[in-house]
Amino acid sequence: MFYPQERLALFIDGANLYAAARNLGFDIDYRRLRDWFRGKSRLVRAYYYTVLIEDQEYSPIRPLVDWLDYNGYTLVTKPAREYTDQSGRRRIRNSIDVELTVDMLEMAGHLDHAVLFSGDGSFRRAIEAVQARGTRVSVVGTVRSNPPMAADELRRQADNFIDLVQLRGEIERARDARPPAEEQEYEEPEEDEADVEEAEVTTVRNS
Repeated sequence: MFYPQERLALFIDGANLYAAARNLGFDIDYRRLRDWFRGKSRLVRAYYYTVLIEDQEYSPIRPLVDWLDYNGYTLVTKPAREYTDQSGRRRIRNSIDVELTVDMLEMAGHLDHAVLFSGDGSFRRAIEAVQARGTRVSVVGTVRSNPPMAADELRRQADNFIDLVQLRGEIERARDARPPAEEQEYEEPEEDEADVEEAEVTTVRNS
């Protein structure tokens, strides 16, 4: 439930939202997403969190990051951390949990409603802390994918759970729509941990 006069902020776990939409078979139109929430409440801030692989000659997510930065989103980025696992494979860790949690807590006193786009159960305690400050929290994730991508403990803690499929008609990018010149194709890095060699471009369009 959204109210016209409530102060609202979006906290988007980029990798998690990308993976959820991909598993449901559609692309996110970030302009439509922003405008839909603006039409529901007083949108104070829309945060988007992602990591960047700094040693890549070309970062496939950079065009998206640049577009969001110029179109009403607050970008929070950090470099991906590379490590070698026990089998000797190079992997990257791309968690932005700390940054997102800190921003939610800092903003809680200035909001009536926070919307978290993530199904990661590690955010349960952060939601509880934000609620203790008098801010309602809605979670956007999905249990319609295979496997489900919204932790049960996260859904239970939230004041409201919105399955991503419920928003599909409002935020999906038209398949035949051509992006403006500044909006290139991109891929979010895989959530949490991914092989370096697998973090290549897949066609996912932003609007």
